[in-house]
Amino acid sequence: MAVLRTILYLFVYPGLLFLFAYSTFCEWFDRKVYARFQNRMGPTHTGRFGLLQPIADFVKLLAKEDIVPDAADKGLFHVLPAIGLAVVSTAGLLLPVWNFDLGVPGWTSFPGDIIVMLYLLSLPTLILFLAAWSSTNLFSTIGGARVLTMLFGYEVPLFLAVLSPAILADSWRLAEIAAFYQQRPLLLLANVLGFFVALIAVQAKLERTPFDIPHAETEIVGGTFTEYSGKKLALFRLTFDIEMVVASGLLAAVFLGGFPGGAVLGFLQFVVKTLFIIFLLSLLRALTSRIRVDQVVSFAWKVLTPLAVLQLLATILLKGFLS
Repeated sequence: MAVLRTILYLFVYPGLLFLFAYSTFCEWFDRKVYARFQNRMGPTHTGRFGLLQPIADFVKLLAKEDIVPDAADKGLFHVLPAIGLAVVSTAGLLLPVWNFDLGVPGWTSFPGDIIVMLYLLSLPTLILFLAAWSSTNLFSTIGGARVLTMLFGYEVPLFLAVLSPAILADSWRLAEIAAFYQQRPLLLLANVLGFFVALIAVQAKLERTPFDIPHAETEIVGGTFTEYSGKKLALFRLTFDIEMVVASGLLAAVFLGGFPGGAVLGFLQFVVKTLFIIFLLSLLRALTSRIRVDQVVSFAWKVLTPLAVLQLLATILLKGFLS
């Protein structure tokens, strides 16, 4: 029974099947919100309210011809989409979604899991760079270089912003951090600055406007994914969807407190909080336009990093005062 239960957790809920279903729903939600901000309808025809449009797009790509450039590094070109999907799916298993309550962390929870999650969320960037490099296309190579350049900008403020609430909670375990702020909701106000820093950094990590520089269609055709098609492109798109869910879930757990009330109520709160963060990401996407890659790095080091350091110092002072 223990083996069957583990298989159920890994592949059904809260595992791969749940991640696929919820990530495609979040893509639909993101597209609808973004469309409404632009006075458009968004997906409407596939399924009720267009709910099945992301799944239809995924299935359509699976049926398309899978073209591999002659000059590409065949091994890397074939395996990197699957590795990227595996990495973000593994990170998703660390979220305190299922069976979260005070003193009852999720089945994948362990001390230091927040560090592991941040590490796993960094790997897709390197995978995208390698994917672009292995295709040997000029536009892809430029996009890959931009991906790696941006990494050196947003990663430091993201880490500082996310770890500040962990320092105040005196724990490196996601479930314990969420439980700490669940018990002390007023302390969530102490992390507001870090939340907005992390939100902007996540927008850059997901390569969404105004940080969609690596795949700027008007400049470099499709950037990183210029040579990708069919199944491989479908896996990369699914990877981005799951990464959006995982990053939103991370911010929800760290900055918006725990998900109390048992499995059902905890799950509903998880959904509401992650959708709220995706709403903010869509709003940021609608309000801004693409900037240059040098402006991304400059903004990250001159604005985001000092604000993240300020949040960290405020957290340390507050922790000393409370102790």
